[in-house]
Amino acid sequence: MDGHAIDAAAPVLVPLKGIRGSIARNMTAGWQAPRVALGMEVDMRRCQLLRTRLQERAGPGTRLSITPIVLRALALTLRNHPAMNALMRDGAIEHMPGVHLNLAVALDEGLAVPVIRDADTKSIEQLAAEAVALATGARAGKLPPKAYQGGTFTVSSLGAAGVDWFTPILNPPQVGILGLARVADRPVVQGGKLLIVPMTTLSLVFDHRAIDGNPAALFLAELKARLESCEGL
Repeated sequence: MDGHAIDAAAPVLVPLKGIRGSIARNMTAGWQAPRVALGMEVDMRRCQLLRTRLQERAGPGTRLSITPIVLRALALTLRNHPAMNALMRDGAIEHMPGVHLNLAVALDEGLAVPVIRDADTKSIEQLAAEAVALATGARAGKLPPKAYQGGTFTVSSLGAAGVDWFTPILNPPQVGILGLARVADRPVVQGGKLLIVPMTTLSLVFDHRAIDGNPAALFLAELKARLESCEGL
């Protein structure tokens, strides 16, 4: 038998070290938390209108997605819900004074989560520019270690992959993570009429040791309302 054929059929072993090992350890720690997942559907019509206006203002050289609009709404909502913007410590829950968002970035070899600091103080345009800069730096391996430190809440988006909903794993010691799905036209009944509306599903996963179901639901409902109205964004 040809030796090359044997080699082609052999399994490929990927050692759990480096970035892959770090991801494995972090995901194991996140999975061990008593987590709960909540989901809400969101009408994204006004977000799309806002994106169109911002895109026109930015010009053809800039491509603006829905994500920075969600980041802005999320940061403002976290400001009003300190129990969700918190870290689990030994025997204590630490409510953090600043809103620092980890943004999950897919790499060829795994996942990176750089931090947008003081996200609640930044405009949609600023968040968009920083998200692009962090993603580019993470993929090029040029971000310093401090760029990944100090996050208080994580956002993971699979919308570009066409995912309708998912439940991300907590990024310990944080107590909450938000999953962003794709925006897609769906049939919706409003006021007794059947409409075709751009909708998305927000998936919130939280650590039940730090926050209970009802306050977590109130947090998600406020985020939904903020996105559907776009007031203050």
